Amino acid sequence: MIEVLNISKSFGNKQVLNDVSMQFEKGKTNLIIGQSGSGKTVLMKCLVGLMPVDQGKIMFDGRSFHEMSFRKQKEIRKEIGMLFQGGALFDSLTVEENVIFPLTMFTAQSEEEKRERANFCLQRVNLKNSNHLYPSELSGGMIKRVAIARAIAMNPPYLFCDEPNSGLDPITSGVIDELISELTEEFQMTTVVNTHDMNSVIRIGDKVFFINDGRLWWEGDKHQVLYSDNEELNDFVFATELTRRLKAN
Repeated sequence: MIEVLNISKSFGNKQVLNDVSMQFEKGKTNLIIGQSGSGKTVLMKCLVGLMPVDQGKIMFDGRSFHEMSFRKQKEIRKEIGMLFQGGALFDSLTVEENVIFPLTMFTAQSEEEKRERANFCLQRVNLKNSNHLYPSELSGGMIKRVAIARAIAMNPPYLFCDEPNSGLDPITSGVIDELISELTEEFQMTTVVNTHDMNSVIRIGDKVFFINDGRLWWEGDKHQVLYSDNEELNDFVFATELTRRLKAN
């Protein structure tokens, strides 16, 4: 479980996060939604330790991340899997080498052990026999699946996904959503997803948090999000769905 306790973050005179508290549950897909500029990207960066908070605490299973020494923070970072928006694969490395990369950085495993783990992860994301391909030879959906395989290579208890469906067609987006949901339940990870895709919310939103103007404005689940009486949330859902339909036409 990850707990966000009354965190605030400012840049100069601009307050981006204002007294935000959330609880992300183990074995659940926890989705953060909100308009561009609402603060959800900054929140994600604070959660994974890329930015310090000005006030409040972020707790990883009872451990206060921002109050730790650098060495102890580094240990928690080893427990975090990260799926970046564009996949962020290394172009000069093969698929297998990309998945092995964190194992080389953070473990003392033998080459055989690392290859075995990479093969397991690639098979789990349905990319068997793709080991020696390079990112330039992959489709957008395959790149995201390799990135997921790399994110779970260390068997992390925490998985963070930043706009995992960015740039993907609706069918491939559905595949990625279901894969994230399946892996979360299978490995009992605490998964946090930043997204603006309402299809993702409806498909896999075990818990949904709506950020508006730097504050937590609403929380619920995928069944409640369409029937909320929260005016700002309804405006966001309607605008997002309208934009999606216009793009589809």
